[in-house]
Amino acid sequence: MRYIEPNRVKILMMMFFATGAIGIVIGLSPISPPSMTMMITFMGVINIGLGAFFTFIFLTQIQSQPDKRKKKRTTD
Repeated sequence: MRYIEPNRVKILMMMFFATGAIGIVIGLSPISPPSMTMMITFMGVINIGLGAFFTFIFLTQIQSQPDKRKKKRTTD
């Protein structure tokens, strides 16, 4: 997998965890229509899982090293 910038991964993590938590709260509250409670809760659980996946990516990825072949050489 390609290297992803840490700021981008943090934003994705926060987005998925927040929408997952909101989905679970709305799905389990009496606000949602009775026919959609299970679906909304399930989508919230999927978002929590995606947030956990991006947390794993954030914690395990290795800093990419610049390519030495592309570096301009100076003649001294």
